[in-house]
Order: sequence, then C-alpha cells, then structure tokens
Amino acid sequence: MKDALIVTALSVLPRKRGARAMGWGARTRVSRAVTRLFVRAYRIDLSEAEGTLADYPTLEALFTRTLKEGARAVDDSPGGVCSPVDGRVAALGRTRAGRLPLTDERALDLAALLGRELDGERDVIVLYLSPQDYHRVHVPVDGELVRWTYTPGTLWPVFPAALRRVDGLFSRNERVAVVLETPRGPVDAVLVGAFGVGRITLEGCELLTNAGQAGGTRDVAPRSVHRGDPLGVFHLGSTVILSLPPGVWDLGVAPGDKVRVGQRLGVVAG
Repeated sequence: MKDALIVTALSVLPRKRGARAMGWGARTRVSRAVTRLFVRAYRIDLSEAEGTLADYPTLEALFTRTLKEGARAVDDSPGGVCSPVDGRVAALGRTRAGRLPLTDERALDLAALLGRELDGERDVIVLYLSPQDYHRVHVPVDGELVRWTYTPGTLWPVFPAALRRVDGLFSRNERVAVVLETPRGPVDAVLVGAFGVGRITLEGCELLTNAGQAGGTRDVAPRSVHRGDPLGVFHLGSTVILSLPPGVWDLGVAPGDKVRVGQRLGVVAG
C-alpha cells in the first residue's frame, strides 16, 4: 500500500526536478549524517566494499562504492553470459510480437525501450537493483562495445507497484542503451534510471544523464570488453535490461532469483 501511495503522489509531482534535488542532496556533505541509518535500514553489507563507512563522505559515495578485489567471481564458461549487476531477476523470457510480460497487467515493449525497430524476437532479462545492492554495472558478455544511445525521459520509480500501475514505464524513463557486438550476435544492455536515480554514467565517456545533455546515439570506435569489466554506474539504483539473440544462450535463472555481478546467467545453447 505504501508503494502504491508513492506512485500516486509522484503522478502529480515534477519527477525529474525532484530526482535532481534528491541527487544534489545525496552529493552534499550533509547527507553523511544519514549514511549509517541507511546502511542499517537496508542491511547493506560493507564487509565486501573498499574502505569502511567512514570513507564515504556522502550518500552518493556510499551508493557508488567499489568492491574489494576478488569480492565477485566472474563466470568463465566459454561464450557465457553473466550478470552485470547485483540484484534480482524481475522478469525473463522471449518476446512475442516484440513484447515481454512484466506483470499480469503490463508488458515491456522492447522496440520502444531500445528506440529502434527489431528484426525478430529477443530473449530478455530484467534485473532490478534495490537500495541494498551494489550499484555499479559490469559487462555481461565478451565482445566489442560499438554504440550507445541516451534517451532522456521521466523518472518513475521501478519497484513492482510502479510496474503494475504505469504503462510502458521502462520505455518512458531516462535510460542509456549500450550495444555490444559478440560472435553470437548483438547484445543490448539498457541502464534505466528511476526516481532518485536520475544520474547514470558510462565508463570511458563524458555522458551524465538527467543533467541537461541532449539525447542521441553515438557510434564509438569498437572497444574490446570482457565479462566483469566496468560498464557504468547508477548514482543511486535502478534496473538493467539485457536483450539477447534468441536461443543463443540456455538461461539458468528464473524470476525472483537473486544474482550477483559475474554470476552465470546462461551458457551457449547446444
């Protein structure tokens, strides 16, 4: 009920400006006063993070914390696909007519999310990050990073009550879609912003979302990347959606499963 009330309230509030204000507050030294409370409330495990709570001068610094070397083992199965984040599998399956069910009432329109026409169905994995989770995003497959698209948008929250109430939520929210070319076809990794999570950054570029930059697509000089490499950062937390060539990987996770960075999501089919 509380989540439903939050969604109702946000329907009449300026979500982007509100997220910017929250982000500004999270970057001020004053926010340090709530970091200890936040860790306790969400049971955040700092034993695997670099440094201690005292090393995080702001709430944003806590959210964007790095992990100790070796804290995550990256799957090395030949040609596999691994989790790019710590989080939970919110939805998984193959699209039908370009859509993947998210709830009984709502479905993900993949073409709308990616901002381009599809050339067939895709396997899709939706991974939700809670405030408890580590908020850096990593590369899910070996390949080449060739393109990214930034789509400005609104900033609805992405918890289950919002998914049930807001039609097309993911394709309405601020997001960055990264294209990774692999020997088995292109893989899209979409970083979706949410209320309080307006800022997303990508490794190796000057993109900063919800900061007044224009949207658009940028082709980049192909850069080899490997599973587990840094890809981007949520400056609070949100959702990552993977779009995969259909039938290439046998996926070994199910909706509701908890996953961690580097954990195997699937192996090459056959």
